[in-house]
Amino acid sequence: MLSERNAEQLLEKAAQVIVKRGMEVPAILFLEMHKPLANLIGHAIWVTMPVWALFFGVATTNELGALLSDPDQIERLIQRIEELSAKRGKEKRRGEN
Repeated sequence: MLSERNAEQLLEKAAQVIVKRGMEVPAILFLEMHKPLANLIGHAIWVTMPVWALFFGVATTNELGALLSDPDQIERLIQRIEELSAKRGKEKRRGEN
């Protein structure tokens, strides 16, 4: 099982990468659409773990599977992406003035 601290770190890292790359809208749409299938997605990650582990390592893949199996965690990720995106938008507007 994924500890609260590890979940928080993984959520933060994922949200920062998504916002840094400007992928907030597609990521949020994807996450919202697949939230009802969260348990299935988490299990699919574990089933395909050998492939994912090549890129992310076994520990990270296992944590990602646990995270994406929980609709509440997906909602937390969406909220964090929105927070970081709003913060980035404010900083951009400040820089333009």
